[in-house]
Amino acid sequence: MEKKKGNYTLIPATNAYTKVMKRLVFDVLVEYGLEPGAIDFCLDDVEKHYFERGGYFVVILDENATIVGTGGLYPLENGSLELRKMYLLSAHRGKGLGQWMLTTLLEKARALGFERVELDTASVLKEAISLYKKNGFQSFESDHIVARCDQAYELIL
Repeated sequence: MEKKKGNYTLIPATNAYTKVMKRLVFDVLVEYGLEPGAIDFCLDDVEKHYFERGGYFVVILDENATIVGTGGLYPLENGSLELRKMYLLSAHRGKGLGQWMLTTLLEKARALGFERVELDTASVLKEAISLYKKNGFQSFESDHIVARCDQAYELIL
């Protein structure tokens, strides 16, 4: 599924983008004072860890076909999806791309037949938290929150 928004294109990711996706995610984490870690293993093979498990992963490309954003839906053992790796490079924030990507991912979650999406996040990611809340995500107590995160949210689809 390819989608266009102005000069931007949102497409499903492939392993051909691995190096660039990892650099983007790690750069944004460091920008916010967060450490890349073991939980980022899924970026090494998005085809296996997302698509083959019944999930989804997208990238946003700018007019030069440069990856400027990432986001994924990772199937969990409890039958829900986890929103993961939703990041945008700073120069591309504030343009509605986060909302566009989130809306696209939530539409895909519904199309895949899932009824619940959860996520872990860190309080320093204030813009992201605001976006999640604006889209109906509610705080909940997660039993598997990752070390760099201090909040968890869920959305019943």
